[in-house]
Amino acid sequence: MTDSAFGPAALWAQGDLVTRTVAIALLAMSLLSWYLILSRGWLALEARRAARSTAGFWRADSFPDGLALLERDGAGSPFRRLAADARTAYDHVSSSPRPNAGIVLGDWMTECLRGSIDEAAERLQAGLGLLASIGSTAPYVGLFGTVWGIYHALVGIGVSGEASIGKVAGPVGEALIMTAFGLAVAIPAVLAYNGLLRSNKTVIGRLNGFARQLHAYYLTGAPLGAQPVRMGAPAVAGA
Repeated sequence: MTDSAFGPAALWAQGDLVTRTVAIALLAMSLLSWYLILSRGWLALEARRAARSTAGFWRADSFPDGLALLERDGAGSPFRRLAADARTAYDHVSSSPRPNAGIVLGDWMTECLRGSIDEAAERLQAGLGLLASIGSTAPYVGLFGTVWGIYHALVGIGVSGEASIGKVAGPVGEALIMTAFGLAVAIPAVLAYNGLLRSNKTVIGRLNGFARQLHAYYLTGAPLGAQPVRMGAPAVAGA
């Protein structure tokens, strides 16, 4: 028997509907996981690059100049969104026709900044749950394909009445390929999930630190920290 009688192609040709369905499911899971790995990985890299721009933000000549600096990392930068949301929240209070009408600036800024961070965290974490699900279920999908393939192969051997090592080893070995496929799908998904989770945790920590600086800036006129600051005190809306 030639080598062409074994392998994934032979498994597909000799497999039944269940075997082929499992193979297609694993292929779909693999494509989806790699799409998430690449897209979420690129987003995480952009967010980490944007985090390094926050030091330059406080050395800008004005708040709009600082926003323009953060925008170089993309209009979708979570740090740019956070700074813009802080400015919007401050302008809302400072331009209110009834100042101090039940609004304490510090509490209002805290709530607005927290909401902006929650939205940024949700965007960063989007798709990670699906990636984790693929990583945890793909081995079992592959194992199911292996068990079914072995069962299918043994039934075929029993019907033929030939139980030689050549008749057993080939079909059983082909069925074990399903387990290998499942692991090939799961391992990159699990590694990427853990890496993205750590990266996002770092970015969210930086967002919280930047939010504390913005909070202090709008309440006291200067951010927290010892870094050199050129940006002037916050101006009221329309200034």
